[in-house]
Order: sequence, then C-alpha cells, then structure tokens
Amino acid sequence: MRHQFDLFTPPAVDGEKRAELRPARTRPGKGTAIDEAEMVQRLKDSGRYRILQRLDPAPIVPDADKLAFPRLGVVVDTETTGLSAAQEEIIEIGAVAFRYADDGSIGDVCATFSALQEPSKPIPTDITRITGITDEMVAGQMIPRAKLESLISEADLIIAHNAGFDRPFLERFSPVFENKPWACSVKEIDWTARGFEGTKLGYLIGQSGYFHNGHRAEDDCQALLAVLRETSGRKQTPFSELLKASHKSRLRIYAENSPFEMKDKLKERRYRWSDGTDGRPKSWWTEVDEDELDSELEYLRTEIYPWRDAEPLIVKLTATERYKERAPLRPGK
Repeated sequence: MRHQFDLFTPPAVDGEKRAELRPARTRPGKGTAIDEAEMVQRLKDSGRYRILQRLDPAPIVPDADKLAFPRLGVVVDTETTGLSAAQEEIIEIGAVAFRYADDGSIGDVCATFSALQEPSKPIPTDITRITGITDEMVAGQMIPRAKLESLISEADLIIAHNAGFDRPFLERFSPVFENKPWACSVKEIDWTARGFEGTKLGYLIGQSGYFHNGHRAEDDCQALLAVLRETSGRKQTPFSELLKASHKSRLRIYAENSPFEMKDKLKERRYRWSDGTDGRPKSWWTEVDEDELDSELEYLRTEIYPWRDAEPLIVKLTATERYKERAPLRPGK
C-alpha cells in the first residue's frame, strides 16, 4: 500500500547535518548594539529606507560646565485648557534648562521641571485628546511656583516653540517670566532654508530622524532641544541661528489711519489686525527687521497712504519685549 506523502514531518537529518543547519546561538544582549547599528546603517545606505530613532531625554548634569558654557537657557512648554491666556488655564508646565555659550554651542542639560495643575473647570475633551491629560491626572495637583521661579530666575534666555502662545500664559502665572529675553523657535529660525517641510514640532523631529512621545510638556521641551542641537550638515545649528536672531531688535509698524479700502493689500502683505482691546492701537500692523524699515515705510507711503509724509507709529521690540500679550508702545527706530 502506498503511503500518503507527509507534509508536516520533516525529513530525517543525521546529527552532523543537523548541527550545520541549526543557527548559531548568541547570548542575550551580547553584540545587539553593534548588530543594530550595522543594520541601521545598511538600511540607510540602501537609499530605500528612512530610519527614525527614539529620542531619549538628555541626561541631567547638575554641575554642568559653567566656564565653557556660562549662559543658562530654558526651553519651556505649556499645556492649557484653550488658546486664550485671558480666559483659559495652564494644566501643565514643562521646562528643560541647559548651559550654552555666546557662540551658540550647547552644553549639558542641568535641570528639568514638570508639573500638573488642576484647573477650575473640566478639561475639554479635545484638549485631552491632544495632550493625553485627563481630569483624573490633574485632580488635586498644583504647580510648585517657587521651584519653577527658582529655575527661571537664573535664565539668560527662554525659548518656546510658539512663544506668542506660551509667554502670555506664563507671565500671567508668574512675574518671573516678564522681564526675561524670549526667543521663538517657530518664527526666528528659517526652517524652510534648512530643508524642513513645516514648523510643527512633529515635522521637525521626524525630519531630524527622531520620534518621541509627543505633547506632554517636558517631552516636547526635550525634543525641541534635540532639534536645536542638530547640524544637519550645516556649520550653524538651529540654536545658533535662534540666538543671533534673539539679539536683534525688531520694529513693529502700526499702519494707523490707513484707508479702509487698503485692508486687502495689507492682509496680502501679512499685516495683522489689532482691535485695540489690549491697549495697542486699533490698526493693521507688522514686524520687520531694522534693515527692512526704510523699504516698508516706502511701501506704506506709496501704496497705502495717499500722502507721502505719512509717519506711522513704530515701536522697537527687543527679546525682552517680544511675544508679550501687551507689547509696549515705546516709539523707536
């Protein structure tokens, strides 16, 4: 009787051949890092893969070198119940402090801060969806103000990814933020020139070759600092560019009394509208570098105002004044 062909039992193999076929065993953990690095490099070299590496928090060095890196920078981030600093509340503050030098080189992280706070109203569901912060997580929590103020009081520069959002919230939380120089990593770095497709932190992290657990405040601070360190084949890091920009003054021009019919032209030129409720003039306004002032005034006098001797209000803003909820109205050129 013919036997049915066995599809499941492997053919017999003698002991010597079995030893040849069996893959070599490796001790757990031994050689893994080297093998992994080689594997990643091979994938990169093939040109067919893009590798994202998990972004681990930088180690904290409390006694970081102050001689080589005499300045203290602090990256800050807030999570809030909404967009308006006048109406909404902070539910989390994160901060990462690091040493840096005047040439833009970055030293060690020397301290971090992370704390939750219970708001006076339930957290909106869309905020929970974005941040992962729930009412249960913040119940009974309060941000230790003195600890945060101790960290910020020594800062030479405060950095936020959209400082126009974070600064008003933090100034309402504590006056320690009011007279500090601020820099915005969204507006004061030319990310497009660096080959990035957007300014959202997620884009910057991904295109820098990393991924992270986003939208908790301290995690975002760590991620931003890592991106600011990246050279991406350039001599100047994003942080160096940001630091140089923070040293420059900007000029805010208020196109007061501009003809109503010119509003569309001003919008096309990226002027923004101030309704006057925050103490600023009720008018269209823009910000320019000091070396752009003459050309912007020429534009207003020839394209917007019907008279050549128009003198719009010009306010000089330094890093100490930029991104405030209420920018000062001190005229200057």
